[in-house]
Amino acid sequence: MLLALAVLGGAWHLWPREPAALHPDDPRLATGDDRIVMMAAEWCGYCRKQQKAFELADVRYRVLDVDTPEGQRAMRALGARGVPTTVIGQDVVRGYDTAALQSKLEPLGYRDVF
Repeated sequence: MLLALAVLGGAWHLWPREPAALHPDDPRLATGDDRIVMMAAEWCGYCRKQQKAFELADVRYRVLDVDTPEGQRAMRALGARGVPTTVIGQDVVRGYDTAALQSKLEPLGYRDVF
């Protein structure tokens, strides 16, 4: 009996589960599979650098200023603490991580952004 419970208990994590519900302020609710939202601040040098790269590559994106109530709620919903934080589709890239950003942008047709 204990062996059966141990086997079932160990396999419990394999059981299909419902995906976790997103918080109403989570920007992933608005991005779908192909939209981009960047949480940024005017005082952030890396944010400006990333925005410049996006603009030069004609990346279509929306900026959420983390110094506004909407931006603060979005950051809390993602559990993010620093900027830039970029939501690409359903993926979250934390920080100015050019390799991660490029790998998430390429499937959307954006090449050589960084």
